[in-house]
Amino acid sequence: MSKVEEFEELRSLLFSIAYRVLGSVSEAEDAVQETWLRYDASATSPTSTKAFLSATVTRISIDVLRSARVRREEYVGPWFPEPLLSDPYQDPARSVELADSVSMAALLLLERLSPLERAVFLLREVFAFGFDEVAEAVGRSEAACRQLLVRARRHMEAGRPRFAADRQERQELSTRFFDALKSGDVEGLQDLLAADVQFVGDGGGKAPQLAKAVMGAANVARLLGTVFPLLIRIDVTLEPHEINGQPGAIFRDRDGKVLHTMVLDVLDGQVQIIRSVINPDKLNHLGPVADAWAINREVKRARRQEN
Repeated sequence: MSKVEEFEELRSLLFSIAYRVLGSVSEAEDAVQETWLRYDASATSPTSTKAFLSATVTRISIDVLRSARVRREEYVGPWFPEPLLSDPYQDPARSVELADSVSMAALLLLERLSPLERAVFLLREVFAFGFDEVAEAVGRSEAACRQLLVRARRHMEAGRPRFAADRQERQELSTRFFDALKSGDVEGLQDLLAADVQFVGDGGGKAPQLAKAVMGAANVARLLGTVFPLLIRIDVTLEPHEINGQPGAIFRDRDGKVLHTMVLDVLDGQVQIIRSVINPDKLNHLGPVADAWAINREVKRARRQEN
């Protein structure tokens, strides 16, 4: 098998590792490309191509994450991962771990970890690498990696929800939610929301965004039931999608350009958190991006006409 064939066979795994470390589709793709360049330039043949490439993409991703964390400290408003429509890497033996680790909630929990803790946790817990492979990938001893994993597990377990909805329950609830959203059914929306629900948006200062999170079922239902019928009036459409393994939707303007995404955290039979990503820099990989500022002006005009 040629180098190109070996690499392409492992590309989906490499992207999945890089995306979970970085929370960015574009940066993960760049890390995978850099991994190929280093592999192509290597004069020696590794004993295990999978181990070599996984270690390489992990090291590259750790380096990128260290600089990205500095930028995220200066980020305007809440920071969310770039929405991912589908994880290219499929492993039936690890399907639960893979699905759980790519959710917005899990990726935000990973932000609590240091870059090394994050890499060790992902390689060991999600991708089931041996400690010898993990140690090689992060450049630490096996003993050090075991300690890093203990700390990472502690942080992750402390933030995990106690009850999670099964796939069918999530799908049924999200269908009802988006139907109520499109019709402006405030009461119907409120019935689906947890009492302490949060609606949080990520605009990064580059698109209209909420000044702060909206809290409470009544407040969130009122906001959603008021704004989204106005969006529909100006020909914004809603496409239900699974995003980061969770129920969600892509909103498009009248020309089909991506306006923003929305993801629902469904726990214990209710929507607990609604996360919207409207920062255009995080939507480019989904297709042409709409002018959110122009849409915002249209919504304001529609509201004035309604009043």
